[in-house]
Amino acid sequence: MIKIEIATALMQTLPVSKATALQVVDLLTDRMKKALLDGERIEIRGFGVFEPRPRKRGLGRNIKTGQSVEIPKGKSIRFKAGKDLRDIEVK
Repeated sequence: MIKIEIATALMQTLPVSKATALQVVDLLTDRMKKALLDGERIEIRGFGVFEPRPRKRGLGRNIKTGQSVEIPKGKSIRFKAGKDLRDIEVK
């Protein structure tokens, strides 16, 4: 599913224009990005949890050359599906 499909589903559910639906999707994703960058946890009941996690420094290997490469520490986003989402059978 892409952004326009989410906006279209929003338009079909609520009496809003395409432009408004796209603004709502953009606002939601921008706010979620900001929250994750600020280190906040996002919990959407029945769907799941997005959580920023620190990633340790380490040593990796370049597959092509076999040379060791230092991996800098950073952050990654972890998603854990909620119970309602886990219980859905995938077709």
